[in-house]
Amino acid sequence: MPIPNLRDLVGTPKTKIGTFLFEFATPGIGQILKAAGADYAVLDMEHTGFGFDTVRQVVRYCQAADLPMIVRVPSQSRHHISRALDTGADGIMVPIVSSVEQAKAVIDAAKYWPDGTRGVALGLAHERFAMRSEPLLPRLAEQNARTAIILQVEDPRGGAAADQIIQMPGVDMLWLGHNDLSVALNKPGAFGDADFIKAEQATIAAAKKHGKSAGRLSIDARQAAEFVKMGCDFVSIAGDVWLLQQAFAAGAETIRTSSS
Repeated sequence: MPIPNLRDLVGTPKTKIGTFLFEFATPGIGQILKAAGADYAVLDMEHTGFGFDTVRQVVRYCQAADLPMIVRVPSQSRHHISRALDTGADGIMVPIVSSVEQAKAVIDAAKYWPDGTRGVALGLAHERFAMRSEPLLPRLAEQNARTAIILQVEDPRGGAAADQIIQMPGVDMLWLGHNDLSVALNKPGAFGDADFIKAEQATIAAAKKHGKSAGRLSIDARQAAEFVKMGCDFVSIAGDVWLLQQAFAAGAETIRTSSS
């Protein structure tokens, strides 16, 4: 069976549906999501405290399920980016990228020569521990081709630079960080504000213009469907914590209503 390639999904018209993992770094998580119809999962390091040992484990769980895994790293640090990819993650999501210069630094850390300066260590997790005797150059090219780079637009500068950023070779997707964007606009939670909508629309339009992808985290499936109508082709149905809470709360309400 061919290994799923996240980059093959970038820019395609099909809607790609996944979720974020904030809490449940359990052995079955990849199989559970795959069986439910997920196209990908995002493991969050930015807000969870997950370390790289946990990342290594969850990447293996998702590989076993043939489910593409994205790691949201906690910063733009080269150390965070390259280590996440060395675990075998199919892609990285990088927070608060607001300029071409920042995007270039991410690409440089994520890609091998000649596209970047990522440190070389082959035959490990990102090559599925395969014993290989090919020359170095084609193996570097293979890794560059499979590595997806997702940059988060989370402030007005990022929205203004979206068109320049997304057209850069190596950048595959812009992901709108809606909460941080609203805070950066000094209007927390005002998702209907004109300035928020301007940045939101600029981000989606830039991705579509250049044949790339746009992504967004939703609170539920209904909202995710609205984001698809707006032009996002990658959507996350909430995250693991909220999906469990929503399902349990709905079930509990059904029981209480039926038995009253």
